[in-house]
Amino acid sequence: MPEGLLLKSIARGDRDAFEELYRRYYRRLGAYLAQRFPPSYSTDEIIDDTFMIVWRQAGEFRYQSQVSTWIFGIAYRVALKSLRRNKRWLTADADPPELAVDPRQEAEEHDWLAEGLRRLPDKQRVCILLNYQLGLSVQQVAVITKSSAGTVKAHMFHARKTLRHLLLALQ
Repeated sequence: MPEGLLLKSIARGDRDAFEELYRRYYRRLGAYLAQRFPPSYSTDEIIDDTFMIVWRQAGEFRYQSQVSTWIFGIAYRVALKSLRRNKRWLTADADPPELAVDPRQEAEEHDWLAEGLRRLPDKQRVCILLNYQLGLSVQQVAVITKSSAGTVKAHMFHARKTLRHLLLALQ
């Protein structure tokens, strides 16, 4: 069933449609949030809070964007609120990742890039992750972050520039 129809069914109180939409997005949201927060942080709470909002506001969706853009926008705002409430997670980002005892080059590169991303300002990191990791367009990222496309492009430009310097320093 197309996501738009699922939302219409959810707005009418259809729990099966809700469960289907939840299943479709759980992994994608989990991957996004896992990149955003330290491993000790439970992303399940943010995902659950996101879908409670979807359940309550499905009837208010205006179909001016894709359903995925709307859901990721909700998750983004829920995650930011959680981050503000729990400042201790901000300091956890400052610790470099532990390297494995017998690291393979791919694992090392992943840790290296993840550390560089963690050191970016929040707005830049979010734009980069939404665009590159989740494959969302600049327009979709703009809707999620409630910014203009030009602002998203500027954040991405500065993020790439900062990453170049950070990654060289981390080598």
